[in-house]
Amino acid sequence: MIDFRSDTVTQPTQLMREAMMQAKIGDDVFGEDPSVNELESLSASLFSMESALFCPSGTMTNQIAIKCHTQPGDEVICDTLSHVYLYEGGGIAANAGSSVRLLQGDRGRITAEMVRNAINPEDIHKPISRLVSLENTANRGGGSCYNFNDIESIRDICSTYGLALHLDGARIFNALIAKKETPKQYGKVFDSISICLSKGLGAPVGSVLLGKADFIKKAKRVRKLYGGGMRQAGFLAAAGIYALHNHIDRLAEDHLHTKLIESALQKKDFVGHILAVETNILIFEVKGKYTAPILSAILKEKGILAISISPTQIRFVLHLDVTPSQVQQTIEIIETL
Repeated sequence: MIDFRSDTVTQPTQLMREAMMQAKIGDDVFGEDPSVNELESLSASLFSMESALFCPSGTMTNQIAIKCHTQPGDEVICDTLSHVYLYEGGGIAANAGSSVRLLQGDRGRITAEMVRNAINPEDIHKPISRLVSLENTANRGGGSCYNFNDIESIRDICSTYGLALHLDGARIFNALIAKKETPKQYGKVFDSISICLSKGLGAPVGSVLLGKADFIKKAKRVRKLYGGGMRQAGFLAAAGIYALHNHIDRLAEDHLHTKLIESALQKKDFVGHILAVETNILIFEVKGKYTAPILSAILKEKGILAISISPTQIRFVLHLDVTPSQVQQTIEIIETL
């Protein structure tokens, strides 16, 4: 099967497996796992941030960040399509006791002016606007990327009004490759950043939360509260180290493959609007003789796994386990439909 359901389905490469088996390990709850310490140091250094914390998942890193930035009764500002709102189990309310101000952005991206207009005035009847959370790339936006100058404008608004700025960077390296930007640019403008190792980078488990040293000290306490302390986690950290050293530049190949499949779909009369492809995610409208669930079932019969994310939309996600020959096979199947 050719699996386009998510870039989380990747298997560790042989070289990554070897790096994992050779990892030096210790008890990370005691701060004694050398591989975890190396991963955290490497991640922080990449973004020129002071400190980092290795966690089991991106949901955990996002939720820890929100908990650390807010108090119960505060408000988090984010786009209506944000992962922190849609796909983290109501964690903003359950974990942080905060409410959410949802903004209708452009494919998951919001603007500085939208943020400014969403900040509550000093009023005892309203929650305190405390945190802005951005997602780059935006999953439900079809892998859309922010322009960095727009992020800088949002940073200026946050600084002016005293709000923290968090980045859900589950696919931040896809954005960096697509926009030819650097991690250090992001480290200068965000108070906290979550980076995922188990999506396009191909590691089996894990995300890293970045921030100032005192923020990460607080985050480590919250990680313990959430049950995220791991013991000999160096085997997993070694995969992340390998991924950061070897799998970032190759993301451009996934982006190219996504564009090739997009071109094939554009020729079909059962395909409607396709969200502009910028990175490794392809979301397209299904119309006419198919519904999205029916088409995804037909594709499965032909050896292609994809997710119907709504009655009218299907999502493909490209990743390192999809080879050029599988992309060509996918195109040939699409041409027969």
